[in-house]
Amino acid sequence: MIARAAILSLVILAGGVYSRNAGTLDRPVPHAALAQLPCDIDAWRCAGDVPLDRESLSVLRVDDYVNRSYVNSARGSAALFVGYYASQRQGDTIHSPQNCLPGSGWQPVSSSRVTLRAADGDLRANELIVEKNLDRQAVVYWYQGRGRTIASDYANKFWLVADAIRLHRSDGGLVRIVAPSMPEAEAFARAIRPYLGSYLP
Repeated sequence: MIARAAILSLVILAGGVYSRNAGTLDRPVPHAALAQLPCDIDAWRCAGDVPLDRESLSVLRVDDYVNRSYVNSARGSAALFVGYYASQRQGDTIHSPQNCLPGSGWQPVSSSRVTLRAADGDLRANELIVEKNLDRQAVVYWYQGRGRTIASDYANKFWLVADAIRLHRSDGGLVRIVAPSMPEAEAFARAIRPYLGSYLP
């Protein structure tokens, strides 16, 4: 609680500086189009892209995204959503799944933070179990961009402000994986993480 309060205080303090510089232009950063994300991720194979409807896009206001299903004969299935924002200075900020999922009828049953071992290093991520009526799903998500991956919503906001001030960058993305069970979601998270660097620089 103390650490969370300290981060929140720093975010509020830095927010004052950030707001005074809100009109400053971000430094352009090239990134690969998310539609080019490979269909073959280790033993996972893509099963099709699902375009978001106009209403969802108007809420998310992403600059680029991929919404795709993958299957693995040994591991099952996983649904991947990656949303990229070229700039978050003018109110187009990443929506936390903990806020969005209840809005679409999915209620959180449990939540935790974990460290997953990926091929390119440790990945701190959030895990949620959500349910709607009799359906239950596992969710793994994290924030990625500007050279780091972050699990905490508070830390993500802090680094967004800090990087906007010192790097003139507020780009970033959200990686969300939904699967029937947590082992499936974790397995796909470990597999996809090493591929994301050029898409979420």
